[in-house]
Amino acid sequence: MARKIGSVARFGARYGKRTKAKVLAVERLQKAPQTCPYCSRAVVKRVAAGIYECKKCESKFTGRAYTIGV
Repeated sequence: MARKIGSVARFGARYGKRTKAKVLAVERLQKAPQTCPYCSRAVVKRVAAGIYECKKCESKFTGRAYTIGV
C-alpha cells in the first residue's frame, strides 16, 4: 500500500512517485516564507507567478516563478 505524501496526495495513484516528489519539493519552496531584499525579513509571500509582496514593508517586486531567486 502506497503512502500519501503531503499536498500531492490529491493526485492519488496517478503520475508516479518520482514526479509527485518533484512537485512536492517545488510546492514546499513556493509556499515557504521568502526573505525580503529590501527589509531582510522572512515575511514575503507569493502573490502570483513571479510576483511577491512583503508583509512588513509592503513592497511588491518580481522574482522567479516559484522562488524569489537563487
